[in-house]
Amino acid sequence: MPVTAPFRMPRLSLAILATALAAVLLLPGPEAAAQDPTRGTGLPLPRFVSLKSDGVNVRRGPGQEYEIAFKFVKEGLPVEITQEFDTWRKIRDSEGAEGWVFHSLLSGKRTALVAPWETDGNAGPFPAHAEPKAESAVVAYLAPRVIAGVEECHDAWCLISGRGYRGWIEQDKLWGVYPNETF
Repeated sequence: MPVTAPFRMPRLSLAILATALAAVLLLPGPEAAAQDPTRGTGLPLPRFVSLKSDGVNVRRGPGQEYEIAFKFVKEGLPVEITQEFDTWRKIRDSEGAEGWVFHSLLSGKRTALVAPWETDGNAGPFPAHAEPKAESAVVAYLAPRVIAGVEECHDAWCLISGRGYRGWIEQDKLWGVYPNETF
């Protein structure tokens, strides 16, 4: 009786394995699938959304099997969706950090950060006005990195609101809306 090595597979199994391996290698990866317009929501990319809750895990790839890269701890933080893969969204924050988040952890509610690029203590405060013009009354002064709800934007101004205030701020003072975006 012939002795076979334990690592040797019958020819039929090897053919099946080779076919399966070839099929896997031909499948598009997450990057290619994320750019396929038939995958995900079909909404425009990139676009701004916000975090639905505190404690959102951001992963290195689109799936729970990927390692957690970092964690967001503040509900309402604006993030930019740059890619979609199935039920996962690749996002970027105001500092440029990127990773993948499960879609249900994001909200379509628009928020923005006030001048997050201002890092020295001498920046700001930034005025929110009663009307969308610089000469109107100031209703609040906002420090850099304050999160505000964004109700509408037009003519280079956005109507924002937060705890105890509602007013207009120049659009270029916000991260979470695009230049000249109107909504």
